[in-house]
Amino acid sequence: MQILEFIKDNLHLIYILILSVFIGVEVIKNIPAVLHTPLMSGANALSGVVIVGAILVMLQADPTDYIALTLGFMAVVLGILNVVGGFVVTDRMLQMFKKKKQ
Repeated sequence: MQILEFIKDNLHLIYILILSVFIGVEVIKNIPAVLHTPLMSGANALSGVVIVGAILVMLQADPTDYIALTLGFMAVVLGILNVVGGFVVTDRMLQMFKKKKQ
């Protein structure tokens, strides 16, 4: 019943989340395919904010709360993978546009 109480108390935040999902889908759907990969690689590289946020949440978590610490660790690892992947894709795309040495 805590979930229902949480939903009832934060209904306006849930509406904002649903609206942002619809807006995000429409924005991404209307981007031309040629621009999609460069924009996404740059956005992945910017997801370092997730890493900082996960570290801050882990610092505030109770040391005996293993679920919060595990989820925070997973968020840090996945955020790092996302950042590294964004840089790899961006670097690969930039290599495609460089002139080849003769």
